[in-house]
Amino acid sequence: MVRVTINEQTLEVETGSTVLQAAERLGIDIPTFCYLKRLPALASCRMCLVEIEGQRRLQPSCATAVTDGMVVRTNTPLIDETRSSMLDMLLANHPLDCPICDKGGECELQDMVMAYGPRESRFRDAKRVFHSEDIRLSPVIIMNVNRCIQCQRCVRMCEEVVGAVALGTVEKGMDTAVTGFEGSLASCDQCGNCVEVCPVGALMSFPYRYKARPWDLAETDTVCPHCGTGCQLTVGTRKGEFMRVRSKAEHGVNRETLCVRGRFGLDFVASQDRIKRPMVRRDGTLVPVSWEEAGDYLQKRLSVVEGKPAGGLASSRLPNEMLYQFQKMMRTVFRTNNIDCASRWSTPFDALGPLVAGFYTRAPLEEVIGNDCVLVIGGNVTDENPVTEYLLRDGARRRQSGLLMLSARPSRLDADARAVVRASPGGEAARLAAVVVGLVEAAGEAMPGEMLAKIGATTAATNSDETDRLARALLEGRSVTVLVSADLLRSSLARATLQQLNNLLQVLRVLGKGLAMQFLFDRVNQLGAWDMGVLPAVLPGLCAVTDDAARATLERAWGAEIPSEPGADFDAMLELCDTGRIGALYIAGSDPLMSYPDREFVQRALRAADLLIVQDAFLTDTAGVADVVLPAASYGEESGTFTNNEGRIQKVCKFRDPPLDSRGNLAIFDFVAALRNQALRPSVQREIFDEIARLVPAYEGLTQDRLGADGAFTKASRVPPVGEFFAPPLAPIATDRLMLITGNCLFHNGYLSEHSEILNTVADDPYVEMSARDAVKLGLSDGDQVVVRSAQSELTAQLKVNKRFPTGLVFVPENYRALRLNGLMRRGEYPCPVNVQKAHAAFEIATVVGVGAGPGI
Repeated sequence: MVRVTINEQTLEVETGSTVLQAAERLGIDIPTFCYLKRLPALASCRMCLVEIEGQRRLQPSCATAVTDGMVVRTNTPLIDETRSSMLDMLLANHPLDCPICDKGGECELQDMVMAYGPRESRFRDAKRVFHSEDIRLSPVIIMNVNRCIQCQRCVRMCEEVVGAVALGTVEKGMDTAVTGFEGSLASCDQCGNCVEVCPVGALMSFPYRYKARPWDLAETDTVCPHCGTGCQLTVGTRKGEFMRVRSKAEHGVNRETLCVRGRFGLDFVASQDRIKRPMVRRDGTLVPVSWEEAGDYLQKRLSVVEGKPAGGLASSRLPNEMLYQFQKMMRTVFRTNNIDCASRWSTPFDALGPLVAGFYTRAPLEEVIGNDCVLVIGGNVTDENPVTEYLLRDGARRRQSGLLMLSARPSRLDADARAVVRASPGGEAARLAAVVVGLVEAAGEAMPGEMLAKIGATTAATNSDETDRLARALLEGRSVTVLVSADLLRSSLARATLQQLNNLLQVLRVLGKGLAMQFLFDRVNQLGAWDMGVLPAVLPGLCAVTDDAARATLERAWGAEIPSEPGADFDAMLELCDTGRIGALYIAGSDPLMSYPDREFVQRALRAADLLIVQDAFLTDTAGVADVVLPAASYGEESGTFTNNEGRIQKVCKFRDPPLDSRGNLAIFDFVAALRNQALRPSVQREIFDEIARLVPAYEGLTQDRLGADGAFTKASRVPPVGEFFAPPLAPIATDRLMLITGNCLFHNGYLSEHSEILNTVADDPYVEMSARDAVKLGLSDGDQVVVRSAQSELTAQLKVNKRFPTGLVFVPENYRALRLNGLMRRGEYPCPVNVQKAHAAFEIATVVGVGAGPGI
């Protein structure tokens, strides 16, 4: 610790702290333009100059480290004169167009001039003008380069935090101009973080342009609905109409940054595709009705299916309170444990449950990625959890965390990784088994003999140079964090992968490593859905349905019996529907007809259910085949809580009213329960939260009033692993067929984002991605229209050739409804074998053999 005196106030700070940081702790304001907390100091704007005793010149406080006994002054006449001169120089060429500038009212230059600036400028020359008109850099970003004050925030944010490197500078001195390379933002993520950090109106949001002023906006702090990172958002509305999104640097895991979906993708709430009235099926057609008519219709249909098993599927995008109430309704009103929250995979919870119970770390992501090694397994962080990618890059570059990647698809993080291991989809288990072997062999006598014997009986994997490097890095680190993409759960080999992950974590723990493990979910409340018990074999709190004590506790609280046998997951529910053994199937907020593999089978199964109830905000494909459609509130139209990947529970707040006859999800559950002559108690969101805090151990003691702007962390009720070690699986059989994989793309995440007009202006058209080597082999070029054909169906999209993409794989994003991608896939088969050829060639072949070229071939 070192002692520093600033403006006659003395305190002790950690060695290496800057004068600016010390002043902040004392509540002393020092103005800055170029400074950003999350980036190294640049010291270019010179606004933060201070006087330090013993030094002849003023020093930049952002880049000057405190030394013991240092005496600093921040408000002397010389400093005031210097700040005034700096602002006068900035204003010399700055256009005085504040009345029409979108930054008016929240412009840092305005604030600085009012606080420190000259009352009259000494400059009388004509102002320098780069362009007479604003430049549209992208569909969402527009620039007035004349207003730029050369602080470099945008350039550094783009390169050092986002990793996109889409902005740069040209010329020197007062002629310096920020620009997109080649006058555009072709390589840009469209995240708008440059707009967020711009202190003036040089970079602006085009969708928000000229719509409102800050003082017109009613702002609501909430949480992003697009992925499990759980970023803090501040939503601005004007007279109830959605205007814009920003984020606050002092709150949330995201520290002000957002991805394109979070900043520009919330306009889906105002989509014209909303369901506005209940609908029932009459003569094969859905027709709008009143809630009373829908109730009468539904009550009659429910009485017909009385006695037959029911099933329920709820979206992990719903808040905790709605998910908790849904599973309670299914278990007590419909008397079934046939409940699930995943419509893209079948969760092997027998392998997943022990992993979550024994190793899941509910702690700040910033803390866990500060470990010596961070191993990311599966998925593509760039596309699925973009802001998590920003934090991982920061950890690798500034905090020197050893980033290790094991995945099928390349990501932008590969450039910052110490080791990158490519694994074929489904082959992650074999790679992890090889890493375990490498750890055991390298550790040698450090492993206890009994443990070594157990592992030795199961390890038979073949190592490679890549896995050896990864094992050595894990062995050298004192602390290890493992981040697991939920994308791994798609594979039919997911159980084996989870078992090998369990092996790895146990070995690392035995070796004395500080250990952390979290999932990287691409859905905002997947961890919350598991915690709330929206699963066929577990109750709220992840207790087994067969646990008599846990079941009895809930039965006393709910005043109703709970079935004691585990239920069917969604895949098994579809089987039951297909064979006529499901009475009512209740789907809330999910669209399995778009997302679950084997579209033809899913459609047949859903239509075979005696009664299909769909509760949603949008008329999805699944709602289109329903018997009853109940219009629900969407994101931002009801309050609740989300639990993010960190285990942090945060408030999601209402900022608009549902349209027309739409109702809140809780109100609809009450409505349906009443039709069965039962009542769900409690039924108010706040009271349900209190019940969760009373009955779910991880949430015990929490209150909504104490969540605050940063939420609160749920508690990990650690259950020691059983110590079982699993034998490595057989390596996937090599094939010369191209294999189709899927996942999210950067600009879309599930069907919600498809209803965003803004995202649809920046998103690429549907595409097929493959390696350059495979493209050459097939005679294809970047931009070609290609046909991807499986044994089930086919689709047509534009080819995107990626030099870094592994050979043998084809990637198609799952987020484009028109492609009907799940029609190509079969249940239980992932990845899916396909053929790819030019679209016109495929048409010619189809014509020769006398068949049409439409979907379904």
